[in-house]
Amino acid sequence: MRLQYFVHDLSHADVARRVEMLRQGGAEVTLLGFHRKPDFDRTLADRVIGLGQTHDGNFLQRVAAVLRALAGLGRHAEALREGDAVMARNLEMLVLAAAARRRFLPGRPLTYECLDIHRLMTAPGLAGRALRRLEAALLRRCDALVTSSPGFLRAYFEPTHGRLPRPILVENKVLLPATGRPARAALPPGPPWRIGWFGVLRCRRSLDILAEVARRAPGLVEIVVAGRPAPTVFGGAAAFEGIPGLRFLGPYGTEAEAAALFSSVHFTWTPDFYEAGANSEWLLPNRLYRAAWYGSVPIGLAGVETGRWLAAQGVGLLLDGAEPSGVIAALQAMTPARHAELQRRLDAIPTAALATERAECESLVRALTHPGQPAAEPRAARVLAAD
Repeated sequence: MRLQYFVHDLSHADVARRVEMLRQGGAEVTLLGFHRKPDFDRTLADRVIGLGQTHDGNFLQRVAAVLRALAGLGRHAEALREGDAVMARNLEMLVLAAAARRRFLPGRPLTYECLDIHRLMTAPGLAGRALRRLEAALLRRCDALVTSSPGFLRAYFEPTHGRLPRPILVENKVLLPATGRPARAALPPGPPWRIGWFGVLRCRRSLDILAEVARRAPGLVEIVVAGRPAPTVFGGAAAFEGIPGLRFLGPYGTEAEAAALFSSVHFTWTPDFYEAGANSEWLLPNRLYRAAWYGSVPIGLAGVETGRWLAAQGVGLLLDGAEPSGVIAALQAMTPARHAELQRRLDAIPTAALATERAECESLVRALTHPGQPAAEPRAARVLAAD
């Protein structure tokens, strides 16, 4: 199966993970997308086509880039005609993908992949209403909708748009390595209890909470932060420097680096307040699955999607609120025996709940190619019944 995959950022780590999943499922992937860095990895897929550089947080510049790419689609006609299905990640890329399908691949299945609900999509003003109308019009042309959390369907897509194309749930799990499930690393028992905050760092409130916990509870808590700070939120690494009890290790890229980080901490911070009341409450982030996979007990909030996932699995350290005093109280009550029990519960989670297996990759590729046909439903790439 040959898939034309339109993406918002060729250098985004999630894009590389999805391409690998698609290729493991048997797809030959042509990747077309913008890039936030001056250059990009041209070996990421079977064919990689750059559409120009865009800038995070600059909405108008990205709109202009999409319009330029629309006008220049003909330059890629030869590559675009060689496809059995089309998928687009994010709304801006769906505009391009729908146009490309209409011109070069009429009749081929079109899938909208949405792994975050941007704050503009829930805004009450003119811009928000216009974007929702655009999304509704494009959804009517789609054959399937891929999303990473049931919360996105339940809280946004279903109440906003009603009738949807076939929903496919693909959770942000770890790709199952050939070596299977890793052995849990041995950590010295706390205190101090080491809390890791890893991944895309875009939540100012999380930093404030963790910094205050470290300041108020020296000897009880150590904070380890690694990843890429969102420039629109933090400006750079300087925001993480000089905080007592907090170490900032900078960005990481490979799964081996992620494994080393998650295995080195007792707990992983999963709460997110970047888009509180909307996306932050609905998502199931990759750090949730990686934490459980590598034996780091996730800290989560009750009442949001991550908290519901942890409660359903019977794991994690669930908090009713994210005030520093509550975090400190939970860790003051923690004992080595209790932490060991929380880790044993992680070990009991089925592998399929945390890692994407080859059969799931194959199921996803079949669903993208034949969205109207019944499909098997392994744990990830679950094809959900439309209401």
